[in-house]
Amino acid sequence: MLHPNIDYISIPQSIDSTITSVTTQLIFIISSRRSLSFIHRYRIYQYLIMGSLLCYRWLKSPYRGHYHEAFGMVAIGVMMIMLIAGPQQAIAAQNFFQDVDITWGGGRGKILDGGNMISLSLDRDSGSGFQSKLDYMYARIDTQIKLVPGNSAGTVVAYYMSSQGPVHDEIDFEFLGNVSGQPYILHTNVYTHGQGSREMQFYLWFDPTRNFHTYTIIWKPQHIIFMVDEIPIRVFKNLVKYGIPYPRKQPMKLYSSLWDAEDWATRGGLVKTDWTMAPFTAYFRNLAAHQYKNFTHNGRGSFRQLGHDDLGPYARKRLRWAQMHFMIYDYCTDFNRFPQGPPPECKHARI
Repeated sequence: MLHPNIDYISIPQSIDSTITSVTTQLIFIISSRRSLSFIHRYRIYQYLIMGSLLCYRWLKSPYRGHYHEAFGMVAIGVMMIMLIAGPQQAIAAQNFFQDVDITWGGGRGKILDGGNMISLSLDRDSGSGFQSKLDYMYARIDTQIKLVPGNSAGTVVAYYMSSQGPVHDEIDFEFLGNVSGQPYILHTNVYTHGQGSREMQFYLWFDPTRNFHTYTIIWKPQHIIFMVDEIPIRVFKNLVKYGIPYPRKQPMKLYSSLWDAEDWATRGGLVKTDWTMAPFTAYFRNLAAHQYKNFTHNGRGSFRQLGHDDLGPYARKRLRWAQMHFMIYDYCTDFNRFPQGPPPECKHARI
């Protein structure tokens, strides 16, 4: 659908002013679109600037003639279509009413703000949780989460992908609560063919209870990447060629829950949940799920294949920074737990 603020007929005579006009108005459209998260908005701006520069360089070439100019106008048109129509279908945050089911909690899970936010609560009687309506076979999942504030000891906010059945695959974020003033622990794990025990834990470099932060699962045929605010913190490689299982045959749903784990969550269960602080509440918004194949397992929906998630030099540098400064446990270096040597994937873990 054409945007009413752009005059598509009266294209300026100067190609420079055309590019400037289109770019400016597209920025206005993107800025005014509330359904886009900060990270997605940032990505679109990057593509917009790159596309504008490419068009400008092509059209300012001393060798261009009328055909080159026509090609340039087509390029501008393609850029406009991608940036006006594309983001609505593939980058816009999804609506919780349409995309998830609250599966347990007896009313403790609530969809708020017209479907733009979910709250999950925990009290002495029950926690709560939701799951995606769709299954995904290779996907990128982004969600902004604001964790339980104050004394959250004994509570766990889980955010993960999982397949069904006893021999299941699973990709886990778990946020382990703590007493007031002490940091949350971000617990990650990967299950393949029903086998887990691949824990890595981190402190976060910010207070996850004051503002929303984006937590990302990237599941591709070659690797799984855990990201926090676009900073990779962990990579699990596909090492099937070495006989190491990898999640590659079963689709997964997205799940999230808030539950009581006082027996183990805080200092190994030494610190119990303070129920006088209940209800404990966490908030979720800007869920964005992008399938890497152009289908979903149960035939519903269609997603553009999105790339740009592989680890380049800068991303690898940030990964090393996160692991050097904030990783507090790595199963690959726990020789008391694995006296015969770490699991086989550990010797291939270097990025």
